[in-house]
Amino acid sequence: MVNNTKSRKDWGRPPWRIDFRPKKRSLPSEVAYAIVGGGFTGLATAAWLRHREPKMSVAVFEARRIGAGSSGHTGGIALGETAAGDLPGLGDVLGRLPRILRTLRVDCDFETGGVYELTHHSGGNHQAAKGFPIEWADGGELRVANEVPGGSVNPGKLVSGLGRAAERLGARIFENARIETINFSRPVELVVRERLIRAQRVLVATNAMSLELSGQAGKAGPQSVGFGAGPKFTLALATRPLRSAQLNQLGLGTRRPFYTVDLPYLWGRVLPTNRVIFGSGLVHLNDWRGLEGISIGEGEAGELVRRLKERVRGFHPVLRKVEFSHTWGGPMLIGEGWKPVFRRHAQSRDVLVLGAYSGHGVALSVYLGCWAAEAMLGRKKLPPWGACAKQ
Repeated sequence: MVNNTKSRKDWGRPPWRIDFRPKKRSLPSEVAYAIVGGGFTGLATAAWLRHREPKMSVAVFEARRIGAGSSGHTGGIALGETAAGDLPGLGDVLGRLPRILRTLRVDCDFETGGVYELTHHSGGNHQAAKGFPIEWADGGELRVANEVPGGSVNPGKLVSGLGRAAERLGARIFENARIETINFSRPVELVVRERLIRAQRVLVATNAMSLELSGQAGKAGPQSVGFGAGPKFTLALATRPLRSAQLNQLGLGTRRPFYTVDLPYLWGRVLPTNRVIFGSGLVHLNDWRGLEGISIGEGEAGELVRRLKERVRGFHPVLRKVEFSHTWGGPMLIGEGWKPVFRRHAQSRDVLVLGAYSGHGVALSVYLGCWAAEAMLGRKKLPPWGACAKQ
């Protein structure tokens, strides 16, 4: 049984908010489709199920509030591939996402204009790619090496919009409804608040949380890049608003998001308010429950925040005395070989598991959430790359 009652410490405050709260309802005794987890994946799946089959009952069970996990604490960079690249049969994630958002009537400030890939150079003779003016000091020179398809979203608006869409289409969303255990019978039985709820089909979309429910606890294996598979906690901060001239000096006048393709890792983007987000650093965990005890103001996470601030202030003279308005962190799950997990649960073909986006989940989670809905309806097969190697 998974019954984590430990209160969360302090993951900080990102520069957006989730302004949707679902209606309060009594828990059902049975439901056709049950979704465990109220983030991007779970809410997108619920909304798409009701869009495709409006007569079928759908319920979302979220342990805290919607967006309380990875989705509400991400940086909002939308990429078209997985962290393992463009996997066979994945499809056009960025091309499909706008159509999904229009269909569900979700406004999340989704923009696509490309994303910069940055690389570090120890020598002084590297020339920045034409038209890409970023030149930062980061243990050498940090410059743009490439531009790839991608963009950004407002994570708060995306969570809120998907929640509104799911509820408007008739899905029921239950907050503070932690699934304590799953009985893999037929129908599947979910235990929440000491009540038994039967479901014909279930999706477990808890990402880095509740790994016993998703059957991923203890499955982490070593990664060649050194990050290690399993649950992590990553940090981010936002500067106070910069002037347009300062953004131009930083090479961010194009407002394109960016991330490094080598180490030390860095990612970020410019917000509409001219704040700049910078993210880096991982707290490694042996057990996902350790996420609940993390505070960004103390311990390893606090030290990583301090180092990130110091690092950012050293990038460029414009940032030397920059102040920060927001500091936050959030969980992520790195899958084996950096591939997302998208498979049937080892103990039941009626239970799907989806998550482990390895930091590439903003666009991918919504896209694959709709795919999961089609799979639960028996209308689309699961991808061959979605099963973990040890299954």
